[in-house]
Amino acid sequence: MSDPTAPWPATEPTEVVVSAGDTRLVVDLRGGTLRALIAGDREVLDGYPAGALPSGRRGGVLLPWPNRVRDGRWTWRGEEHRLEVSSAEKPVAIHGLVSWQPWSVLAQADGAVTVGTVVEPRPGYPFRLAAAFDHRLEAGRLTVTARVRNAGDAAAPFGLGLHPYLGVGATEDGGIADAELSLPARTELVVDAAGLPTGERRPFDGAVGRLGERSFDTPLTDLERDGDGWARVRLRGPAGWTELAVDPAWGWLQVYTGDTLSPGERRRSVAVEPMTCPPNALADGADLVVLEPGADWSGTWSLAWGD
Repeated sequence: MSDPTAPWPATEPTEVVVSAGDTRLVVDLRGGTLRALIAGDREVLDGYPAGALPSGRRGGVLLPWPNRVRDGRWTWRGEEHRLEVSSAEKPVAIHGLVSWQPWSVLAQADGAVTVGTVVEPRPGYPFRLAAAFDHRLEAGRLTVTARVRNAGDAAAPFGLGLHPYLGVGATEDGGIADAELSLPARTELVVDAAGLPTGERRPFDGAVGRLGERSFDTPLTDLERDGDGWARVRLRGPAGWTELAVDPAWGWLQVYTGDTLSPGERRRSVAVEPMTCPPNALADGADLVVLEPGADWSGTWSLAWGD
């Protein structure tokens, strides 16, 4: 018989909370996920309850690749690799390796927290990366700096994406219909039904306006940038306006209107995903970041909101 006093690992949901005035950010340490961002009574992010399994990679960190890799197969410097795929019916490797692994708090101060994790080598991705995310919360703004270091002994390719769902004040399916969207992109990467590139690109008009029934699950690039080098997405709904901005480290945005989510979450918010590379980048080599041993990469994005 086992010793009833022997210790067990903690099983309660683990998260860290940062506050600034009436605004509260909650980071889930399972995956480093942005679980909630609430300003007063407004949910800036369409998040999920504590301990719940987030649908649609809600608020997630997508590392060491965002989006999908066809058949989970890719080649790096003459060596073939095979990642785990979603299923035989959906033979894609999706959204990286860190969504469900533990993250830890590295530093915390008033209005700020840094969380991090390590991507250990494994079949399909034999590289070692350290990741740290610096979150700074202030009145009307969240700024996040993502940092990645090659903690291994060989050059490491990777891509990174984030998966926030921007709330518009809707609580029911289809609630984004009256929201208005402006996207700072000139080119759309055409993808097939599996979300993988067809090899075609076409011009894109980012002045979307009222969403209505318009559907997106779309990778966008050639981002139009302001004088400071940042590209800005603007979304307005019944709850007010939201602006998502990315610095020059992010060359891609994936926009998703949640049409394939489960009832109760479908077309309730708009996911706008900063990405360093497009779908299938590990296999195609498109816009991959390559770090030599000990080298670092960083990129910053932000959310601002108001009435």
